[in-house]
Amino acid sequence: MRVFAFIACLLAALIGVAEPAVARSRIKDIVSFEGVRENMLVGYGLVVGLNGTGDSLRNAPFTKQSLSSMLERLGVNVRDAQLDTKNVAAVMVTAKLPAFAAAGAQIDVNVSALGDAKSLLGGALLVTPLLGADGEAYAVAQGTVQTGAVSASGASGTSVTRGVPTAGRIAGGASVERELGFALAKMGVMRLTLRNPDFTTARRIADAINSRFPGSATADNPTIVSLRTPGGGDLVSFVTALEQLEVEPDSHAKVVINEVAGVVVMGSDVRISTVAIAQGNLTISVQETPRVSQPAPLSQGETVVVPQSTVSVEEDKGKKLIELRAGASLSTLVAGLNALGVNPRDMIAILQSIKAAGALQADIEVL
Repeated sequence: MRVFAFIACLLAALIGVAEPAVARSRIKDIVSFEGVRENMLVGYGLVVGLNGTGDSLRNAPFTKQSLSSMLERLGVNVRDAQLDTKNVAAVMVTAKLPAFAAAGAQIDVNVSALGDAKSLLGGALLVTPLLGADGEAYAVAQGTVQTGAVSASGASGTSVTRGVPTAGRIAGGASVERELGFALAKMGVMRLTLRNPDFTTARRIADAINSRFPGSATADNPTIVSLRTPGGGDLVSFVTALEQLEVEPDSHAKVVINEVAGVVVMGSDVRISTVAIAQGNLTISVQETPRVSQPAPLSQGETVVVPQSTVSVEEDKGKKLIELRAGASLSTLVAGLNALGVNPRDMIAILQSIKAAGALQADIEVL
């Protein structure tokens, strides 16, 4: 009996080793929940306290108008005054309002110069309402701008700049004043949006959810999976359990090429038909060597420089013709290209040629 038990355990171990490793992902990592997203906010404001690096009021009339309007609201009449300060800069303020952000929560804001300011270093942003797409104010920003940049210049015009001094950030610089009012608990149907749309992945997500919560999920299309929420139950616990379910995402066979950086990325599903590949480099060198021509003695001639050109042609030898059989996988393709000793830029040309020959069963995306 012990012998049979040992053999059974050995077979089970061999079967486990033979099975290919499956890359599974949690549902929360491959989908987005409808309504659970960030919202963009934008505002216009003034940064004051700059050390002469602000806007030139003559070249930036909007900064002058904003400064005059602000002072008038504070009870200072400057309509007939000739304002000429470079310590103020008009800026655009942007932020992201997180989902379910409560009133009083602090969010980060980005500040960018709008006029001809040289630097926002050390400036303070005045109270600036941040508006949503509906024109309503959802947050108010104020605080000291941190640029993280260095800029210095001399009297002769020489300057050194590290980073971008005209853009900065205020950590926790905005306070949420209005909530979005998204009623998650009252939703009878919730939709899951795939970050990488695919029919197979959508079907697998629906099957994984239905195996845990029968009859609750339906794959509508490659992007949307509809989810019927349990009535009267704890929706947060339901979503938490759903997020932890694991599925194996599927994707189209694709080769992504970045010609500028010379980067090639291939998915594991890339296949090729039978094809033979040969690659060789041809190098042509032209060398110019100036040569001095001296005249004969007493010939009243002139010394001249005569250019002499040497042209040489070199071609790499030993590059064999590599044959890849039909259905070759990614590893076979990479091994074949490495056997040719190609660099990434040559690999780009080879892949494009294989695709042109109709032997590459994948999409090529050039960035």
